[in-house]
Amino acid sequence: MATTPDIAPARAEHRNQDRRLFPVLTPAQLKRVSGFGATRSFDRGSVLLEAGSRAGTIFVVVSGQADIVRLSCSIESMVGHIQPGQFTGEVGALGGQPALVSVVATAASEVIEIGRDQLLKIVQTDSDLSDVFMRAFLLRRFGLVAEHLGDAYLVGSNHHPDTLRIREFLTRNDHPFATIDVDHDRDAQMVLDRFQITEDDMPVLICHERHVLRNPNNRLIADSLGLNAPVESTDVRDLVIVGAGPSGLAAGVYGASEGLDVILVESSAPGGQAGSSSKIENYLGFPTGISGHDLASRAQAQVRKFGAQVIVARSAAGLRCGHKPFAVGIDAGSEILSRTIIIATGAEYRKLSIRDAGRFDGAGVYYSATPMEAALCRNADVIVVGGGNSAGQAAVFLARTARKVHMLVRSGGLAETMSRYLIRRIEQHERIDLHVRTEIMALQGEGHLEKVSWRNLSGDVETHALRHVFVMAGAVPNTKWLDGCVALDDKGFIKTGPDLTREDLEAAHWPLPRSPFLLETSLPGVFAVGDVRSGNLKRVASAVGEGAMAVAFVHRTLRE
Repeated sequence: MATTPDIAPARAEHRNQDRRLFPVLTPAQLKRVSGFGATRSFDRGSVLLEAGSRAGTIFVVVSGQADIVRLSCSIESMVGHIQPGQFTGEVGALGGQPALVSVVATAASEVIEIGRDQLLKIVQTDSDLSDVFMRAFLLRRFGLVAEHLGDAYLVGSNHHPDTLRIREFLTRNDHPFATIDVDHDRDAQMVLDRFQITEDDMPVLICHERHVLRNPNNRLIADSLGLNAPVESTDVRDLVIVGAGPSGLAAGVYGASEGLDVILVESSAPGGQAGSSSKIENYLGFPTGISGHDLASRAQAQVRKFGAQVIVARSAAGLRCGHKPFAVGIDAGSEILSRTIIIATGAEYRKLSIRDAGRFDGAGVYYSATPMEAALCRNADVIVVGGGNSAGQAAVFLARTARKVHMLVRSGGLAETMSRYLIRRIEQHERIDLHVRTEIMALQGEGHLEKVSWRNLSGDVETHALRHVFVMAGAVPNTKWLDGCVALDDKGFIKTGPDLTREDLEAAHWPLPRSPFLLETSLPGVFAVGDVRSGNLKRVASAVGEGAMAVAFVHRTLRE
């Protein structure tokens, strides 16, 4: 049994705890929980769980007490105090992710140790206990994120595009981290010296206070932080879902909750384009609105609750479709085998069709408007390009802190592409100027965007000193990886169900006597949902509905 010196006196006195974060189980609940785990005894000072261990294990204290602590720069800080009837753990335990904190017995204690498999049984089969555990797990993860109590430190300049990329990746994956801005943090040099970091190395991500990742890509970050559980390449899954936007997450929830062996593969972070939306107000059941990030976080927790595996920062690189089981190629050269597939890879905003636009990506040109980007352009003039709901939400959100928002649309107005409630807000907002029949002509700057020129239909050109442009116009489907396996329309979106012509099916050698199901592609057993599907309505609610509906067709396919 691992032990550690008596460190309790050195810790700050714990604050009064929120009982929503640390609820106390009733005697009846405690009795039911005991049937899911093994009772163990620990001496005072024993380490029940060490930060960084991938266990997915939680502990319910029967007698005694334990502290949840976090080590930062060799200094321990209190996160929580666990007394009889209370339990450890947060939402990462459902996916078997490494523990972000340590658990130390501060008195001789008896606990119930519950492994991940049994924890999943609790949240799937006991509605009462599921409510208690899931609420506490979610609130704890939100608290860790809000207070930056994680195992990662991002060191770099907030003006560097890769710093913004890493911040966005960690934030959208709900992984808590602290930032050290070398431009303004007085303690930055001490950190640079300690880890021997040079200016050329930055941005740097320090993981577990041991690994120093110099300008890492997203996949290396995910691997280093243990965001993904290993994938067994020889297993044949019931369902592989490629893409974890609203449609993919909905398919994951319904598929896993109905007993299918499901894995989701996401190239970046759950939520898709909707995940970067500042506020969605027309989604059923949220009268005051919900941010895309919060919606995606809750959906991912549901997916993990029902036992589906989620893999992030891994892109689908190809589809082997000649015979079953299908094989989805992953960018590292591995494959995932499956009886059925749901394609939910969505679409990306189009790049600006001007010379050298790409060199300002992340350095003045952005494709999402989250609080991170908003903080960069406080009290500044900004541009939003696009006339759809995402562009409207971004304009209203940015207008809270920006000095002026210039909204540029190529059409003559917003009525045909934007919800009426957003149009009214834009029209009535004193800090939003709408420029119709207008498009950007040129971007200028050294290292970072400095000037923007735009032209209206009359040919008049204006040049303004602007450092921030948000592009949310047009859509390019993420279908290149399919390599001819399914029929596409003339814009590259996937054709499904009744949109598939007789010529499409003949070209695909459709082998079944029945016609394709509503969301089925020209390849039996492969479905397309959400923005990647031809004819999709481009609304979160319809995407969620399609994801759920596709699972019903998956069941029918598996019975064939």
